[in-house]
Amino acid sequence: MVRNDGREYNQMREMKIERNYIKPAEGSCLIELGQTRLICTATVEEGVPQFLKGKGTGWVRAEYGMLPRSTLTRNQRDKLSGRRFEIQRLIGRSLRAGVELEKLGERTIWIDCDVIQADGGTRTAAINGGFIALVDCLVGLKKKGVLKEVPIKSYLGAISVGIWKKNLVLDLNYLEDSKAEVDMNVVMNSQKELVEIQATAEESSFSPQIMLQMVDLAQGAIERIIEKEKEFFRDEIFF
Repeated sequence: MVRNDGREYNQMREMKIERNYIKPAEGSCLIELGQTRLICTATVEEGVPQFLKGKGTGWVRAEYGMLPRSTLTRNQRDKLSGRRFEIQRLIGRSLRAGVELEKLGERTIWIDCDVIQADGGTRTAAINGGFIALVDCLVGLKKKGVLKEVPIKSYLGAISVGIWKKNLVLDLNYLEDSKAEVDMNVVMNSQKELVEIQATAEESSFSPQIMLQMVDLAQGAIERIIEKEKEFFRDEIFF
């Protein structure tokens, strides 16, 4: 099956990452997944949320937003919709799964993910780009002597998968996503364990067997994403 942009069903769009894209930030990158583009930054803030104060552990939080003309029609700026809130929580949960929070001390790392152009897969691109920015930030803290080690316990990767025109497809673009029968986002770590699955039957229900096929399709792509991350950080993270 050939898709609307010429890809095979199991083919990701090209992923490009430019690190240190925002110079004042402790960690940052520009991530491109086909025509989807995001800027991700990491910021260190002393202190933690109230529920963690005095416990000696850190936290990772995420914010996500879309520029007004990142999409076909204008989005209202700074509107905290239910969708945006849910995506922020997904990014934060996913990134925390890869960090040894107790080794951060009572610090919060803010990950800001700003979509500058959207063509599907923005939340999974945000997780991948957010992870790059987060690790660069933690590496910087170690180099400054703030941390004794880079407190990363696993690499993380994320990709979308779904059913489009009754076919399983990987890494849906906007046209596919908008007409998909099933849409699923998968986050996995470098131990090949699932971190998050978000699946929605947009047009029809689907069986557990189909879900396992989609996870299997996603896993191969996530392993390639993680290999790219390892190339970036092979001198800082030794696993």
